[in-house]
Order: sequence, then C-alpha cells, then structure tokens
Amino acid sequence: AMAAHPLPLAGMMALSLLLLAALAADAFVPSSHHLGRQQHAKTVVSNDQRRHAPFHIIDNVRSSQILYMAEDDDAEEIDDAEEIDDAGRDAGTDTTDTSEDPSEVISKYKSKISVRRTGTKARPGSSAQTPIDVTMKFGGSSLANAERIDHVANLIKDRTNPPPNEDGSPSDENPVRPRAVICSAMGKTTNSLLAAGEMALEGQVDIEALRTLHLGTCSTFDLPERTRNDVEKLLNDCEDMLNGVRLIQELSPKSLDQLVSYGERCSVRIMAARLNQIGVPAQAFDAWDVGVFTDDTYGDAKLLPDTIASIKDRFEGRVDPNVVAVVTGFIGHNTKGKITTLGRGGSDLTATAIGAALKVDEVQVWKDVDGILTADPRLVKTALPVSHVSYEEASELAYFGAQVLHPIAMQPALHAEIPVRVKNSYNPSAPGSLIDNVGNPRRMVTAITCKRNIKLMDITSLQMLGAYGFLGAVFADFEKNKVSVDVLASSEVSISVTLDKKQKENDITQLQDDLSKFAEVELRQDRAILTLITDVSRSSDVLATVFATFSMHGIQVEMMSQGASKVNISFIIRDDQIDDAILKLHACLFEGVCDVAIIEDGHIV
Repeated sequence: AMAAHPLPLAGMMALSLLLLAALAADAFVPSSHHLGRQQHAKTVVSNDQRRHAPFHIIDNVRSSQILYMAEDDDAEEIDDAEEIDDAGRDAGTDTTDTSEDPSEVISKYKSKISVRRTGTKARPGSSAQTPIDVTMKFGGSSLANAERIDHVANLIKDRTNPPPNEDGSPSDENPVRPRAVICSAMGKTTNSLLAAGEMALEGQVDIEALRTLHLGTCSTFDLPERTRNDVEKLLNDCEDMLNGVRLIQELSPKSLDQLVSYGERCSVRIMAARLNQIGVPAQAFDAWDVGVFTDDTYGDAKLLPDTIASIKDRFEGRVDPNVVAVVTGFIGHNTKGKITTLGRGGSDLTATAIGAALKVDEVQVWKDVDGILTADPRLVKTALPVSHVSYEEASELAYFGAQVLHPIAMQPALHAEIPVRVKNSYNPSAPGSLIDNVGNPRRMVTAITCKRNIKLMDITSLQMLGAYGFLGAVFADFEKNKVSVDVLASSEVSISVTLDKKQKENDITQLQDDLSKFAEVELRQDRAILTLITDVSRSSDVLATVFATFSMHGIQVEMMSQGASKVNISFIIRDDQIDDAILKLHACLFEGVCDVAIIEDGHIV
C-alpha cells in the first residue's frame, strides 16, 4: 500500500529532519564502545542551565536573607551553547588519584570554589548600605539568663538588617555581617564554678544551680535534643572533674582553667542553637578549634605569636563566611593541648584577635553601658558618653580603673588598625564609643577615672647617692620583692610611688626593710589616684582649672604625675576626698556648672 501511495514531499522532508536529529544526538552522546578512545568529550550546556545549576539558595523567610554559594565564574557573561571540558566525567570513568592525601584533595577542591555572600534582601524601610564585616563580643551580664540570650540573638539578627527608624525612614545604622560572635559564660557562671571548686575541696560537689540555668535555658527555647545533650555532657564532665577534686583534695591552676572553661563552652552552644532557631545560620566553636593558641601560663596565658595566622587559616578552612561562628571567649589551648585562660579581658582579647585575623571592618564589644563614659556612672549620675577616643586614651582609662577594654585586649586591633566600637546590649540603638588611632584631638578633657585604696610610698636617700645609683638601688629592691608601681614622681634624692591593693602585704613589708638600709621610707595608706584623660599639650589650662577647683573645696594634692603617654595627668589625694573631687571636676569640665574660672586656650571661658 505504501508503494502504491508514496509520501507527500512535506512528509519526506520531515522524516529526513528526524533522521538528521538522531544522528546529531548520537554524535554528542558516545556509546560505551568508543568511550575509551574519546578522551576529550565535549558537553553543550545551555545558558539557562549554566546560570542556575551551580547555585544553592538558602531562603530563610524569618531572617529575610538570601545566601548564595556559587562557583568563581558565577558573575561572568556566559554565551549560549558554551562548551566546557567534561573529560573523565562520563559514566564509568574515574580520575581520582587514590594515593593523594585526603586533606590535599579537599584543599584543591576548595581552591576551585568561591563561597561568597552576593546579596541580602532588604527589610522594608531599612537601609540599603553595604554590610560591614564585624566580630561581636558579649559579656556575662549581656548573657545572664534565657531572656538575655534571646535578646542578644535577636540583636545580632537585627544588626544584619537594621529596622527602620521610628518615623519609617531608612535606618541610620550600617548593617553588619558577623564573622564571629564571642561569648562569655552566662551571668555569674564563672564565679559559681570557682565556688564549686572550693566546695569540692571541702568534700561537697553541687552544680545543681548551673544545671538549672543552662538546661532551663535549653528548655525555655525548646532547643534541639543534640544541643541539650551537648550541654548536659559538658555539665556531667564538670561534675566528674569536681568529684576528682573532692577525692584527691587538689585544685591546681591547670585544673582551675579547665573548670571555668565549662561556662563558655555551654554558653556558645546555647547561643548558636538559638540563632539558628530565629533564622541566623550559626555554628558553635571552642576557641582552639578556630586557632586560639596560648603559652603554658595557666590562669593568665598569653597568645602565641602565630595565633593570628592560625586563626586566619582555621577560618578559611573550616568556617563558611555566611555562617556566624559563635566562639568561646577567655579560653584557648596551650602547646600541650590543655585548656588555658587568658586572664583579665580575655574575652575581649579573643574578639580583637579574631577580628585582626579576619581583617574585619570593626570589632564590636557589647557591654551594659552606653560605651565609654566621662566618669563612673555609679558615682556620677550625669556621666556622658564619649563618642570617639584613641587607643592610647582607652588604654589609660582602663589601666586607671575605667570599665573599658583591657590594654592587652586592644593590642591586636591596634596593630591591625581595626577600630573597636563599645556598645550597650541593653540599649542597642545608642551609637556607643569608637576607639581608633585618631580619637578627638579638639577635646581638652576626655574623661575622669580613679583607682581607690592605694598606698603612697615616699623614699628619700640617706646617703645622698647620685640619681643613677639611688634609682638603680631602689628599683633593684622593687624587682627583688616583685612589687610593681602605678604612678611615679622622682627627684635626684627622692622618689614617690603608688602601690595598688593587689600587692601582697608581706612583699611590701620586706621591700620597706630592704629600702631602709639606704633610704628613709614613709608609707601612707588610704590614698586614691584621680586621673584625667586629657591632651597634655594643654596641661597648663587643665591644671589651672583643676587646682582652682581643689583649692576652692579643700582637696589637697599629695603627689602629681604627668606621664610619658601624653594623654593623662594623675593626682594622688586622700581616699575620703576622691568622690567629692570627681563630682566637682565633672560638673566643671563636662556639665558647665563650675564655681571657678575655666581656662581654655589661655582664655577664661
């Protein structure tokens, strides 16, 4: 029938086209018969396929963020029907070198991939500014309980996409990308752990209050079972350790460092889990897992010189930049892999070290005050926030008693020239205080601080030694008795120094005995150091106002020191006069309420 009725011309053409299409498809899909001969097969990839295939999109409605993970060439223009080399990827071909070290394989693979954050959905009415990279540190008072944990978690979320102002206008606050959040132990956990250690030495082990705080927080948020199990295991390990202390009746500095570490390690696991719950991708890390390594000084360890480099390497190798690394503050590992603590300001130091390693735009330290203030707000109710200070000014403030970053904690940021911002976790909208290399050179006085309960020692030569011999003999005895000095004033045959309350009485007594062999020594108790953070180049104006105020109110200065730092002037007065002195000076210098003339730039103002 077909021979009698040949196909129309249109039908013949259609059949020919189908045959040609089949042959073309066969040319691009080689059979297993000739795979071995064909070493460089090509695959045609359409423009649509190429643009969409490499991306993995995490769209979290609650956090209003879209995070993209893409290959290096995701932003390049790709032509239609672009050919890519597909050698060795066909079924049945394995090009893996089984002799290569697995870590090297991973490293090579990751070197070909770029993980980047390419966009953020803006909250309606929010600012469209480009996010800045930050590390954020939160202290114990900011994380005191479940309510505070929740507050801080949402604070972190809001900083990534600041809400609009009250009038609906875009937020003035710059959005941030938290590369790391450094957490202290919750509330007074560290003190509770130390008290538990003392009780264990007396034969009693009890951490039920700590269990209630941490496991109760897990229950409040209904955190995943894995998080609860991790926290419970840490608490069980802590209890086991305390039982060991009870049995052997010994609690060394090494053991104390391990004991107090349980607070931070529980805290970060709870915080990371809560962040994940509210839509902020987060992962908990113990500090050593991200490269924080120290020397072997238990209780007051120092970071090793290569710690910044090790942190950088660990973050590049282990931490997705789109995931918030929640890291334990205050603790690290020594060269033997044992837990150490970083001493005073340790959590701040962790934050600045990580910030320096990651070259972030800003290190944020969140406290319970509106940044650095002009005086202690517990005494001066009218204390004002200081918007901008230099590293040197902040170091002097901290050294002389202000609750700012410890001078050691600022060193990594100072060396990396990364600004540090001090903010209030209880009042996140407050701008806080910025610490950098510049400060505010136009300001005459930045702040007033003090150290209480210090001793003033006057040392006068009995033998009229030359200055070189006298000073050498004095400081040799200070070194021998391990007594340190806060403030010093000297002449050729006399020296006045202050000793703070941390000095041991036995050491001071022995020092007096040694000095008495060649000098007359007078020790005065119950003194205080009042320090003005100021521009020393304008010291004449400052001193004119200070001494007029002191004279007006009967405050006697027993010693004065204008230090080499060029940013502080210190006065030694009686401890019972320090409060009045601070209040009167603050009113005069910062509040415009002064009962003496203020001299500024040589003029009465």
